[in-house]
Amino acid sequence: MIKIYAPASIGNINVGFDLLGAAISPKNGKLLGDTVTIKSNNTFNLNNTGKFAFQLPKNIKKNIVWKCWNHFCKIIGKKILISITLEKNMPIGSGLGSSACSIVATLVAINKFCNKPLNSRQLLYLMGVIEGEISGDPHYDNVAPCYYGGLQLIINENNYISQSIPFFKDWIWIVAWPGIKISTSSARSILPLKYDKKICIEHSRLLAGFIHASYTQQSKLALKLMKDIIAEPYRMQLIPNYLKIKKQVLNLGAINFGISGSGPTIFVICNNEIIAKNISKWLSKNYLKNNQGFVHICELDTKGTRIIGE
Repeated sequence: MIKIYAPASIGNINVGFDLLGAAISPKNGKLLGDTVTIKSNNTFNLNNTGKFAFQLPKNIKKNIVWKCWNHFCKIIGKKILISITLEKNMPIGSGLGSSACSIVATLVAINKFCNKPLNSRQLLYLMGVIEGEISGDPHYDNVAPCYYGGLQLIINENNYISQSIPFFKDWIWIVAWPGIKISTSSARSILPLKYDKKICIEHSRLLAGFIHASYTQQSKLALKLMKDIIAEPYRMQLIPNYLKIKKQVLNLGAINFGISGSGPTIFVICNNEIIAKNISKWLSKNYLKNNQGFVHICELDTKGTRIIGE
């Protein structure tokens, strides 16, 4: 039996639309992600469990795990007879890399079961391709950090798909999912097809500066540059009272605030545990829409996808 866990992730991180992503873990030690278990079997079988299994499609061929299995079988040229159990603990359409969790955990588990016929780059490439079937375009800002852990810069140039970059260890990350869904494809379709040249230049300046600040460990500079001029101006209309919530959280002492991936999850950065707890309490009372929603105080997950239960 093989059991693989894949962590949640924050895509974009304001300044790096489709180019930056960070894996996260709650500071209290809880797992925030999906788990996939594989056993030998005489036929292919898929079981769905977990808190958010009810959100998965009834048609097995529309299940992302089946798609991963099917792609993998085609690549190696034979059908793999296994029983897969997906423990779906990440809400779909949350903006926390839910699809990435399932894709990465499944492909890593199948590859290990088959004695690793694919190397890490081949696996990551396939992860991006399958992710693209859901969102409309292959992208790696969730699958790369989910797979490798830490903060990842997406290169996507020949053999270089992503690279790990330094992060600030004193930053405390808060994620708040209100309990409602925004599909990635819908959140992408709301964006302009073309951007003004000034916006493109400004985005390049912000991202380049952030990467420089990360490598030189200039926290204050990095925070000043963490602005979303590509997605936030358009996606904030999908999140009720977004600007009011942002203003209040910053007033409570947050040092940065943004939309996680496509939303509706928001992320907050603090550098003080007391402030982080106060903001977490405020978000729990004022941002969650139902009892499925959650708020977690997190740190960056440096392990990425891993075997558990051994």
